[in-house]
Amino acid sequence: MGFNYAGVEDAIARDGLRMVVVGGIPSPWGEAAKGILHVKGIDWTAVRLAYDSEALKDWAGARNAPVAILGNEPPRGRWDEILLLAERLAPEPPLLPRDAAERALVFGLGHELLGEEGLCWARRNQLIHAGLSGEGGFPERVAGYLGRKYGYRAEVAEATTSRVADLLGMLSARLKAQAEGGSRYLVGNALTAADIYLATAMAMFVPLGPDLCAMDETMRAVFAARDAQTEAALDPVLFSYRDAIYQRHLALPLSL
Repeated sequence: MGFNYAGVEDAIARDGLRMVVVGGIPSPWGEAAKGILHVKGIDWTAVRLAYDSEALKDWAGARNAPVAILGNEPPRGRWDEILLLAERLAPEPPLLPRDAAERALVFGLGHELLGEEGLCWARRNQLIHAGLSGEGGFPERVAGYLGRKYGYRAEVAEATTSRVADLLGMLSARLKAQAEGGSRYLVGNALTAADIYLATAMAMFVPLGPDLCAMDETMRAVFAARDAQTEAALDPVLFSYRDAIYQRHLALPLSL
């Protein structure tokens, strides 16, 4: 089971599941959605986000990605909406635990990874700030666009870096505690959506190598730029875990 890329008009005309994705970079939001569909064996059609396509904006409801559209159902753009759609389309294997407490934990970790003010959100703001300050990060024009789109504020840049470090510390501590209990996963003893979210999030700090993730080298350098506080918070357990999740469960090399 897998996916193929289609043009905007072709994708709109098709039935079934289509998803708008960012092309050329391992965006954690998009790669997590791809990973969920891969694990569940759900076929879908990919269409790359085209910022100049009015037809795509009208169909998907926004110039954003990922956005999943099933048949004539409304577009789904949030990480949790896409997860719940995938659970509905293919209940097995489950990526949300049946135990209520563990299910709540997966949703909580999902928000802290992909939601507003979560790890990827804060990391993006770090790279925006660096770009606008002339200290690396996104190219200035890209940083300006993303800053306007996602509500970047320079006055909270220091707090953003602390937020990134705190979340990385929480996640590495959780992985170590789980390992001490005999688990290779973030929640319980089986793969959940939270594992896919964390594995794909690490691309914003160190992308997979060129043999597994063929991306523009300028953007690779952007993603790998790190200040001292962030560098100190990147415990090696995060990357050994990321690599293991990809090897055991996700598709390699990445299709960007």
